[in-house]
Amino acid sequence: MASRLFIGIMSGTSMDGVDAVLAEAHDASLTLRASIALAYPADLAAACLALNQPGDDELHRAGLAGDAMARLYAEAVTHLLAAAKTAPGAVSAIGAHGQTVRHRPDAGYTWQLLNGALLAELTGIATICDFRSRDMAAGGQGAPLVPAFHAASFAVPQRRVILNLGGIANITVLPGDSAPVTGFDTGPANMLMDHWCAVTTGQPYDKGGALAASGTVNDDLLARMLQEPYFAAPPPKSTGRDLFGASWLQRHIDGCGLPEADIQATLLALSVESIARGIALAGDPPADVLVCGGGALNEALMAALARRLAPARVTTTKSAGMDPMAVEALAFAWLAQRCLDQAAGNLPAVTGARGPRVLGALYPA
Repeated sequence: MASRLFIGIMSGTSMDGVDAVLAEAHDASLTLRASIALAYPADLAAACLALNQPGDDELHRAGLAGDAMARLYAEAVTHLLAAAKTAPGAVSAIGAHGQTVRHRPDAGYTWQLLNGALLAELTGIATICDFRSRDMAAGGQGAPLVPAFHAASFAVPQRRVILNLGGIANITVLPGDSAPVTGFDTGPANMLMDHWCAVTTGQPYDKGGALAASGTVNDDLLARMLQEPYFAAPPPKSTGRDLFGASWLQRHIDGCGLPEADIQATLLALSVESIARGIALAGDPPADVLVCGGGALNEALMAALARRLAPARVTTTKSAGMDPMAVEALAFAWLAQRCLDQAAGNLPAVTGARGPRVLGALYPA
């Protein structure tokens, strides 16, 4: 089969921006051709964050935000194709995740803001979005969806974990043998740390983990936060701001009287410990852990993970030939390819769905 071009666009629970990639697909493999990142306009970020909680006039506000998301995605596509010197007509499809504002598998629904029809209209490229809903309709969690891509890209004969450090941390366990691939959300990665850094310093994230590194972990606070039932719940499971939002953090730190840096250090420790417990929950320890997502740039977080997960080797997906900042967007380019080819994009052992399903809603060019 001749190679085809796909665009993957991802905006995660951190709500800080859009990652877009142009990928060349040949059979089951993808080659990165170009990538860009665009920051969210402040008003769009605020609108999306507000929609994580019940409020007045939600339908109207969500409609406006979904249109704005499509325009931002279209801007990303324009910049991406210009950088790659590629015409829109050369691209088979866009795989677009949209911005999650509610994820309630317990209630049977999930909501990723994006007007897919408008994105197809603005770009002139077939657009595939709403990837989670079909898995959820089949009884699954609708997330995480990237483990199938991880399995296609990073499998080795040894047991390996792929760890995505976005707002939420999720793991993919590649068994190294014929056992099923598994994976689930372990809990917060950057989400709570980003929020606390923004509240205390005005900065959107703790660059390099400097604030956390200047503080001391408070064992009592850490123990209280780790009592959250989600951490010990068996997979399949997935989570987001619906659970680990600002109100969750405030409930735990109210009246604690700790210095701001100590709270940040404890939040980093919470991410590390919940990830380690999640990996242990998944079975035998892995030989190595490959990290992707924005948290891969947090030196303090990476160092703490290396200490906690030893003797497993902790590195980024760059060691396996893939830019850690492009992995998630590449996954949605891959899912778009799977949709066009009418091939399943989910892993029932991961999501809990009744079986493999073709994922995504297609808006033709």
